[in-house]
Amino acid sequence: MSKIIVIVGPTGTGKTRLSIHLAKKLNAEIINADATQVYMDANIGTAKVTKEEMEDVKHHMIDIVSLNDNYTVKDYQTDARKVLDKLISEGKNVIIVGGSGLYTKALLYNYNFTDEEEIKTYNNLTNEELKEQVDLIYKDNDIHVNNRKRLERFLSHYEVTGEIIKNNEEKDEALYDFTMIGLEADREILYKNLDHRVEEMFINGLINEVKGLKNYSKTKSLIGYKETIMYLDGELSLDEAKELIKKNTRKYAKRQMTWYRHQFDNINWFKTDYEDFNNTINEVDNFLKI
Repeated sequence: MSKIIVIVGPTGTGKTRLSIHLAKKLNAEIINADATQVYMDANIGTAKVTKEEMEDVKHHMIDIVSLNDNYTVKDYQTDARKVLDKLISEGKNVIIVGGSGLYTKALLYNYNFTDEEEIKTYNNLTNEELKEQVDLIYKDNDIHVNNRKRLERFLSHYEVTGEIIKNNEEKDEALYDFTMIGLEADREILYKNLDHRVEEMFINGLINEVKGLKNYSKTKSLIGYKETIMYLDGELSLDEAKELIKKNTRKYAKRQMTWYRHQFDNINWFKTDYEDFNNTINEVDNFLKI
């Protein structure tokens, strides 16, 4: 019987490294559950796992669509379930890893998408900007930043009726048997490491990567890319762009933690030890008894 382990948590907590360790130990294959890593060519700014980091572990749902494609959460649900069901039918162990909670929920739970009519679209706003507007209207909403349809539905309904759509999404039934591992860190430590990672992205060539991708439709909605485009267009200095990326990344990490704690009650949390990540790995191994 296949063993399914799910690794979640905010960006920058070591999910990729843990997933590789567990996959090698369990002879498992990895399914990506990060909304940005499904896109081809966006590598540095998304902190995408590299070929070297993969250590010959087979990965799925990475580099599958163009930055010009309109790839929805529902598309991901359909494609990722095909992969997961195939691996299960072959008796293989599976590691699911990524920081997009909605992708994880859509994959593993009886999460249904309904078609809505007469919903205004907000093509001039990024997902993050839509989310900020929704939060200003109703800060206790549970809408994930990547669920653009729900964000647009909320704003459209509010503009037309003046009424707020309250949280009514079910805690959906799990369709698979899995163990969920969460990595977290004290906020001050996490933010310091995220700031350092942004600096590393620029050292590793983020500006050149963005130059080659700036004309793709999805690029301006991705953290790290949209701010760098503003630098390339002369709207921000390089230091201003870096600081804005750091700020938006910290805000994203905070939203991730809020969403995970609201949407899931079955996460087994572990603190990331940035000084010696092997300590975190050992704690997870002991918990899983592997």
